[in-house]
Amino acid sequence: MDFGLVLQTDPPASRVISLMKRAERNGFTHGWTFDSAVLWQEPFVVYSQILANTTTLKVGPMVTNPGTRTWEVTASTFATLNDMFGNRTVCGIGRGDSAMRVAGRKPHTLARLGEAIDAIRDLAEGREAEVDGQRMRLPWVRDGQLPVWMAAYGPKALALTGKKADGFILQLADPFLTEWMVKAVRNAAAEAGRDPDAITVCVAAPAYVGDDLAHAREQCRWFGGMVGNHVADLVSRYGEHSGMVPEALTDYIKGREGYDYSHHGRAGNPSTDFVPDEIVDRFCLLGPPEAHIEKLRALRDLGVDQFAVYDMHDAQETTIDAYGAEIIPALGD
Repeated sequence: MDFGLVLQTDPPASRVISLMKRAERNGFTHGWTFDSAVLWQEPFVVYSQILANTTTLKVGPMVTNPGTRTWEVTASTFATLNDMFGNRTVCGIGRGDSAMRVAGRKPHTLARLGEAIDAIRDLAEGREAEVDGQRMRLPWVRDGQLPVWMAAYGPKALALTGKKADGFILQLADPFLTEWMVKAVRNAAAEAGRDPDAITVCVAAPAYVGDDLAHAREQCRWFGGMVGNHVADLVSRYGEHSGMVPEALTDYIKGREGYDYSHHGRAGNPSTDFVPDEIVDRFCLLGPPEAHIEKLRALRDLGVDQFAVYDMHDAQETTIDAYGAEIIPALGD
């Protein structure tokens, strides 16, 4: 199992770069960041410095979307970083939550997202692609490689992931839901004539190492609110008891009254009081190293290839170091 570190690009960028360097020293293979232009600093500028200050770490957004930048700009940015640093980027992509809504726009349709996945990958790898009816190619790209991993929860998004993406990003660490969703992605891949096992599965969730579970829960409760945004979209689309989405995922948002993106992804988010302890425990990894190892082994047995640590809490360095000292050695390939 590989391990990634997920951060927000809060200023100063030097701290983000320092934490990514620390992660690489501790055995992490991937460095991810949020991508919302209004809420945080521009990630691709920061990626250039992360890549320059690390040796093998791969970087990318968790996640970008088809609308913040035009597709040829997104592809060219990835391809430029790859040309400079040797194919060390991954494109995590989704419909767009905070990036679009904070800017007063709606998330993109799945159809638009599917077109973007194909176009961005083709352009970044030097092939011709169609962007808004215009055929184009980046003539300077040589030997480019850009895996595109899609974030998904709902049945149609999971099906698109299996049909189009090189990897699947699942932003929660509940084994029951992971098994259900990984199966859906792999079934869709098989139906599309693809090798289901060729799709990389990445589970991303907060991890907090320590014995004070009550404090750890409060530091990570924000995650249930973030996931709740996507769940609320699914309920509005499919209905609360449609059978299309597991009730284990939908039941907890009944107390959700709204969401303030100014606290998005941050400990102490006041919009997440509705999230019960049970959901925090299910979705996150909390407790001593042994508890993390046990849950990660269960996820690995379900086909998870990478666990990406959301490290937005008051123990960032401690968590990175604990993973490097005890957890990654127990699970790393």
